[in-house]
Amino acid sequence: MAIHKKGGVKEEGSDNIFWTTMSDLMLGLCIVFMTLFILAMTGFTQATIKQQQQQQETAKELAEKLKVEKIDAEVDIFGSVKISDVELFDVGSYQLSAKGKKFLDKFTPIYFDTVFQNEATARNIDNIIVQGHTDSQTFKDAKTVNEQFQRNMFLSLQRAYAVQDYMLLKTRYNRKYDKDLRKMLIVEGRSFSEPVYDGTGKEDFSRSRRVELKLKVKGSSLATMLGMNFGGN
Repeated sequence: MAIHKKGGVKEEGSDNIFWTTMSDLMLGLCIVFMTLFILAMTGFTQATIKQQQQQQETAKELAEKLKVEKIDAEVDIFGSVKISDVELFDVGSYQLSAKGKKFLDKFTPIYFDTVFQNEATARNIDNIIVQGHTDSQTFKDAKTVNEQFQRNMFLSLQRAYAVQDYMLLKTRYNRKYDKDLRKMLIVEGRSFSEPVYDGTGKEDFSRSRRVELKLKVKGSSLATMLGMNFGGN
């Protein structure tokens, strides 16, 4: 401990006042920052939970409407919808089949109405992603895995575009959603990068061939999405 002379009198620790004050200040700032961080994280968690609840409510509403309209679909609690036995495309083609068009004619108005009529959900949507997927079976003339992947990438992208194009231009949904749809719609091809497996761990080729519609929620860095799965062929 330092000892200083002042007017002939010894004083101990007089030079520690500054450091003590700085320590108290830094401690106070740390407490403030920790409090703000906890409040921010709590707020973020609450917002995330609220978004998930809104998605689940939207999924429940969509499932009920599809059931009323006798559209065969399986909707889970997270909003993922699986459409079984709907042949959107012929084998190796990206042209919508007659059955696929009929399905989209019936499905699209219900889907858009459910998404946009729920204002809380609609406000939190960044993008509606139309995403094409294929299985991993090999094209006869594909010589390498990369060539196979790229051939399937083209097919998956074209299929996603065909669905998006038909939904936007041919179906009879409420046109007041057009402005929002032009901002939100994104088309993606995924090739066979996200296959679907059966209970034995083998790829389910029929389920891997699909087009999905997903809602990307604002502020979601992960896959906080409401997904729609359409069977392909």
